[in-house]
Amino acid sequence: MDDKNSLTEIEKEQDVKAIKKAPVVAPARKAVKKKSTITKLVLIGIALLVGAIFAFVPMRFGLTQYHPFLSKESISLGLDLQGGVYAVYQATNTDTDNFDAKMEGTRSALENLLSTQGYPEATIVREGSDRIRVEVPDVDDPSGILKIIGKPTSVKFVLDDTKETVITGENVVSADAYYDPQSGYVVRLVLNAEGRKKFADATTNNQGKTMSIYLGDSETPISSPTINSAITNGEAIITGFKTSAEAQERANQIMSGTFDVALELKESQTISPTLGENAMTYGLIAGIVGFVLVIAFLCLIYRMLGVAASFALVIYVIIYLFFLAVLPWVQLTLPGIAGILLSIGMAVDANIIIFERIKDEYRGGKSIMAAYHAGFKKALFAILDSNVTTVIACILLMLLGTGSVGGFALTLLVGVLVSLFTALIVSRLLVKYFINLNSYNAKLYNLKRSKQYENLEADATDAAIMADMQREQQEKEQLKEEKLQDKKRNKAARRSKNKEGGEPA
Repeated sequence: MDDKNSLTEIEKEQDVKAIKKAPVVAPARKAVKKKSTITKLVLIGIALLVGAIFAFVPMRFGLTQYHPFLSKESISLGLDLQGGVYAVYQATNTDTDNFDAKMEGTRSALENLLSTQGYPEATIVREGSDRIRVEVPDVDDPSGILKIIGKPTSVKFVLDDTKETVITGENVVSADAYYDPQSGYVVRLVLNAEGRKKFADATTNNQGKTMSIYLGDSETPISSPTINSAITNGEAIITGFKTSAEAQERANQIMSGTFDVALELKESQTISPTLGENAMTYGLIAGIVGFVLVIAFLCLIYRMLGVAASFALVIYVIIYLFFLAVLPWVQLTLPGIAGILLSIGMAVDANIIIFERIKDEYRGGKSIMAAYHAGFKKALFAILDSNVTTVIACILLMLLGTGSVGGFALTLLVGVLVSLFTALIVSRLLVKYFINLNSYNAKLYNLKRSKQYENLEADATDAAIMADMQREQQEKEQLKEEKLQDKKRNKAARRSKNKEGGEPA
C-alpha cells in the first residue's frame, strides 16, 4: 500500500513538471462565422460611403440645396476666416458700484443691439475687467457696424421748459425704427416700469412743450420732439424723419446711451475675407496631407491593424464634421482648425497605444485574439487618463478664455470626445472583425513572438496564460453571482421588514 501510494505521488509530480516544461498547448481553433463578419464589414463600408457623401458632396433635392458638413453654409466661420470687423471698447469709469455686473449688462445690451439689427452671428465678449470686444464676421459694409454701435455713452430726456431730466438710458428698454402708414418713418421707444411712470407724469403735465434728447455731456440735443399727448403705456414714437436711414440712426444713438457703463472706442479694424479664404484653403491642404501621411504610417507599421484604424479615422472625421455643423455654438477660426488637427493626432495616438499593447501581449505568448482582448482592456485606463486631462484643460480654457482661445478649446473638446468613441468602440469592432477573418497569420498584423514563444502558433495560447484567462473569467462570474445573491438577500430583507411593519401590534 505504501509503495502504491508513493508511486502515485511520483507520477503526479512528474505530470506537473511535464506541464511546466511543455511550452505549447494548442487548443482547438474556434470556427469563426466569416460570412457574418463579411456582412458586417460590408454594412460598415456602405454606412461609411453614405457618411462621406453627406460630409463632402453638395446635392440638390428638388428645389432644396443640401450643403455638406464641410461647407461654410453648415459650419459657422469666425472673423479670421470669412472677414468682417472687430472693435474693442474700454470703460471710461471703473470706479463705480457693481462695476462687474454693469459691464456684463453692457455686454448683453451690445449683443441685443446687434442681434436686433440683423447680426445674430456677432460675438461680444469681455477682455479683462474693463474691455469689451465686438466681432461681426461676413459683413458687406464693415463701417456700418460701428455706426450701429455708435459711440457708447449716456442718454437723457430733458424737459426744455424746466430743464428737468425725466428719464435716462437706464429706463429705455429698446429703441427701433420702422415705417408707420400714418406718421411715416418713426422711432419707437419702449420703457421699463420706472420709466413708464416718470414719462407718464412728465407728458401729462407738459403737453405742447418740447422734450430734448442729449447724449453724454453734449449741450446740443440730437432731437427735440414736441409732446403731443400724455403717454402712459410706456411706449412712445418720435416722428418727423424723412428717411429710414435717418430714423435708424436716431434709434441707434438712443440705444448707445442705454449701456450701464460708458465706453470708449480703443481699437477697430476691418479684416479682408481674402485672408480668411487663403487661410481656410491652406488649412484644408495641410489637414488632407497630414491625414494621408498618418494613414500611410498606420498601414506601414501596423498593417491590417493600421487599415482598421484608418477606417476608424475616416469615420471619426465624418462624425467630427457632423458635430461641428450641428452644434450652434461652434464657430470655426484658425485656432479652431488647429484644435481639429490636434484632436486628429490624439485620435491616432489612442490607436497606437492600443496596438502597441496588442503587440506586447502577443509577444508574451497570447494568441492574436487573446492579445486583442487584453490589449484593448489594458490600454483603456491609459487612454482615459490622457484624454480626461485634456478634457479638463479644454473646459478651463472655455470658461476662462475668450474669443479664438475659446474656439480652439471647443473644437479640441469635441474632437477628444469623438476620438474616444472611435478609438474604443469603432476601432475595437473593426479590429475584431479583421481578426475573425484571419486569426492565424501574425504577419498580417505585424505581430512577432518573443524567443520564449517563437514556436507557439498565432492562434494558440500558452497553458499558463490560458489558465490565467480562465481564472479571471471565473472570478468575474463568481463576483457577479455574489452580487446577485446579495441583491436577492437585500430584497428579501426589505420584504420581511415591510411585512413586519405592516402587521398590527
